[in-house]
Amino acid sequence: MWSSSSLQQPLLLQLLVVQSLLVAVVLAQRSTTPAWNTLTGNRPLVVARGGFSGLFPDSTSLAYQFALSTSVSDVLLWCDVQLTKDGFGLCLADVKIDNDTDIANFYPNKSTTYSVNGVRSTGYFSVDYTSDQLVNVSVVQGIYSRTNLYDGLPMQTVDDIAAISKPQPGIWLNIQHDAFFSQHKLSMRSFVLAASKRVVISYISSPEVGFLRSITSRLPKVTKLVFRFMGQDVVEPSTNQTYGSLLKNLTFIKTFASGILVPKGYIWPVDSGLYLQPHTSLVSDAHKAGLEVFASDFANDNLISYNYSYDPLAEYLQFIDNGDFSVDGVLSDFPITPSEAVDCFAHLGTNATKKVNTLVISKYGASGDYPACTDLAYTKAISDGVDILDCPVQLSKDGVPFCLSSIDLIETTNAAQSTFSTLATTIPEIKSGNGIFTFSLTWDNIKSLTPSILNPYTNYSLKRNPKNRNAGEFVTLSDFLSLAKNQTSLSGVMIIVENAAYLAKKQGLGVIDSVMNALSKAGYDKPGPQKVMIRSTSSSVLLKFKEKTNYELVYEVDETISNADNAAIADIKSFASSVVINKDSVFPQDVLFLTGTTKTVSKLKSSNLSVFVETFSNEFLSQAWDFFSDATEEINSYVTGAEIDGVITDFPKTANRYRRNKCLNLGNKTPPYMAPAQPGALFQAIPPGAAPPAPAPVPPLTVSEVIEPPLPAVSKISPSPAPAGTKTGGQGNAQSRVTICAALLSLPVLLASLLLI
Repeated sequence: MWSSSSLQQPLLLQLLVVQSLLVAVVLAQRSTTPAWNTLTGNRPLVVARGGFSGLFPDSTSLAYQFALSTSVSDVLLWCDVQLTKDGFGLCLADVKIDNDTDIANFYPNKSTTYSVNGVRSTGYFSVDYTSDQLVNVSVVQGIYSRTNLYDGLPMQTVDDIAAISKPQPGIWLNIQHDAFFSQHKLSMRSFVLAASKRVVISYISSPEVGFLRSITSRLPKVTKLVFRFMGQDVVEPSTNQTYGSLLKNLTFIKTFASGILVPKGYIWPVDSGLYLQPHTSLVSDAHKAGLEVFASDFANDNLISYNYSYDPLAEYLQFIDNGDFSVDGVLSDFPITPSEAVDCFAHLGTNATKKVNTLVISKYGASGDYPACTDLAYTKAISDGVDILDCPVQLSKDGVPFCLSSIDLIETTNAAQSTFSTLATTIPEIKSGNGIFTFSLTWDNIKSLTPSILNPYTNYSLKRNPKNRNAGEFVTLSDFLSLAKNQTSLSGVMIIVENAAYLAKKQGLGVIDSVMNALSKAGYDKPGPQKVMIRSTSSSVLLKFKEKTNYELVYEVDETISNADNAAIADIKSFASSVVINKDSVFPQDVLFLTGTTKTVSKLKSSNLSVFVETFSNEFLSQAWDFFSDATEEINSYVTGAEIDGVITDFPKTANRYRRNKCLNLGNKTPPYMAPAQPGALFQAIPPGAAPPAPAPVPPLTVSEVIEPPLPAVSKISPSPAPAGTKTGGQGNAQSRVTICAALLSLPVLLASLLLI
C-alpha cells in the first residue's frame, strides 16, 4: 500500500540540492493591493497544472515543490485524479497513463482498449492496476518537446500533494472522467468526499454536470466547485448537451458550481492564422451570473497568437489587466510567469518609471515584429521604448550607405527570386556559400527589392508575424539618422561597421568615411543630447574612428569566451569603452541548462568597460531551461544576476517593460518570481545517470584575438558594368526578363533562400 513517505524518500536528496541553490522563498506579499476586475475584487489566482509541469514531469513531487518555491504564496497545486483498481487517487495528467509513465517497461504488451466518453482508446489505464502493482512505476515527461532529464520520479497521491502544499491554502482536484471510472465500479464521488475529510481541497473541477451535482451539498464550505468546459461541439455526458449549449445557460451552472473553467479561446478567440479576434462577453456574463471564471491552456512553450510577439507574459496580462475585465484565475504549466504578471506587471500604467538603468539596444530595430532595419522596424522600436537605435551599415555599388542586417541580400530580401539572382557569388572573406552582396547592386536596385522578416526559428515552426513578413522599406543611413535625431526618447544611435577591410581593398568602397560624412551632415559630429556609438568586431575599424572622431566605441567579441586576459582588456581599453558579448559568455550552457557563471562580465566591468549582451529574443527556443520559456525571466537574470549594462534585443518592448516592473529593487523582499536564475542549480539536480558528460572548457579572450593589422587604403577600382535588370540613371527594374541560363545558374540560390523563409 502507498504511503506519502515511501513515495518521497527517493526525492529528498534531489530536492535538497535544488532548494539549497535556489533563492530563499519570500512568501509575504506587499500590503497595498490594487483593485481588480475579478468577481470578488481580489487578485487572480495562479493554478499550477501538475505543479511546474513546463519543466518537470507532470504531477511529481519535484514539479509541485518547484511551483511552491517560485510562485505567488497562494498558488494552488492542480491534480488530475486517476483511480487505481483498489481506489487510490493518483495525480496523473491523463486517464491513459502510458504517455506519462514508464508502465510499459513493467507490463509490456498489456495495453487495453476502453470507451472513454464514447471514444475508443487504447493504452494503459490506472483502473487495471492496484496501487501495489504501480508502486515502482515512475513518471516521465509526457510532452516530448520538453526536457526528459528529470524522468523517473515516483507517482504522487492526492494525500501526497496535500502534504506538500502545507501551509498553502489547499489543492485543486480535477475529476475528468467520473463516468469512465463508474463503468469500472469505482466511485470518484466516494473518493472525493473521503479525501475532503482528510485534506483541505480548495477547488474541485469537472466537465461532468452529474458528478458536480452529486457532491455539491456534501463538501466542506472551504471547497468550491468549478464546471469545466471542453470544446464547444463536445457533448457533456450527463446532460447530453454540447458545452456550447451549456455556455448559454450560466444561471443553470450557478445552481451547482461557483465558477467555470474554460479554454482561453472561449475568452479571446484566435483565428486560423493565429491572430486575436475581439474578446467575447463570457467573463462579464459569468460575473453577472455570480460565477468566477478561470482560463486554461496556458503554457509558455505553446504556439501563442502573433499579437503577443511570442511573449507569454503579454498573454497573461491580456487576460488579467486589459482594462475591461479580469479572469479570476489562470491554469498554467509555468506558474512563475502568471505570478510575475499578477504581482509585478499588472496595473503598471503607461507612465511607470524605470527601476533599473540598463540600456535597451535594438537589434536591427524591432526585427522580431518587422523585417530588419526597415522604417517600420525602427518606428516600432522607438514606440516600444528603445534607448539606443542600431544601424548595421552596408554600402551599395554606387557608394550609398544604408541600414541592413547583413551584407548578403539573400538573408533579408527577395534578391534570390529577383533578376539579380545571377549576381550570386562566393566570397570566402565574407561568408561561406553563395550570396548576393550589397556592393553588387546600386541603391536604386536595392530599393526595388522586397524586405523579408528574419525567421531564426522557422525550422521549429516558429515564424515571426506573417502579416508583416514583407512590410516596410529600407532606409539610407542619412534617413536613419534624421529619424533618430527627431526622437527625444532616444539616448543615441549605434552604428555597426563590418567588412571595412574587404570593401576598401576589393571593392574600392570606404565605409568608414561614408559613415563619418553621414554623421557629420546629420549634425552628430557636434555635442548634443544623443550619443553616437560605433560598434565593430574589428579593432582596426575602431582605431580608425578613434583617430578622427570622439564617438563612443564598442568592441564586439564574436566568439564565446569564459574570461579575458589582462593584456586583451588593456588593448580593448586603448580603443573602446564598451564591449558586446553573447549570452553564453555570461552563463555557459550544456543541453540547454545553465552550468554556471563565467568571469567575463565581472572582469570587464572591473576594468571600467560597459558590457552589453546579445541577443535577447522572445521565442522560447532562444532561452535555456533555467529561464522557463519566459523572456522576462531571462532578461532579469542577466540584469540583476550578472549586472550587465545593456541588453540587445529584437523585441525592445519586452525589455523596456521589464525595467518598469514593481518587483525590482526590493532587496531581501524580492519575490522568488523576480529573483535571478541560479546558474547550475537545475543542471546539478539532474540525476547522475541522466546527466551529460562535462563540456570542454571555454577559453578566455586573448590579446592575439583582439589585435589586427591596420586597415588598407581604399583602392581605386574601375567601374564594372551595371547588373542585369538595371535602368541607367533611374530606378532598377526587379521585374526584367531573365534568360533560361541565368535562371539555372541561380537555382541553388533560390533554393537556399526558400529555406530561410
